[in-house]
Amino acid sequence: MLTALIYIPAAFAEIAGCFCFWAWMRLGRSALVLLPGCLSLVLFAWLLTFSPADNAGRAYAIYGGVYIAASLIWSWLVEGLPPDRWDLGGAAICLAGAAIILLAPRG
Repeated sequence: MLTALIYIPAAFAEIAGCFCFWAWMRLGRSALVLLPGCLSLVLFAWLLTFSPADNAGRAYAIYGGVYIAASLIWSWLVEGLPPDRWDLGGAAICLAGAAIILLAPRG
């Protein structure tokens, strides 16, 4: 449960931060949108330091699966594009991989 409380907000912070850059570069929004974008990316990096993984590489690998699922939710809720069955299947596979990395019995 603690892991979800770290990775889920981290994913949405990263997506929001990156979306601010997307909005500026691709949607013609004001450069002022970069300030909350940068703050969001700092929040993302800070949250990831609380990962229960034993090293940064594993923390990022676990996070990757969560990021993929969160990206599809963002696409649906913010951009209005609901995931299709292929998106859902792919996200499920990625989350399963993240769970294997997180829960693997290590000595």
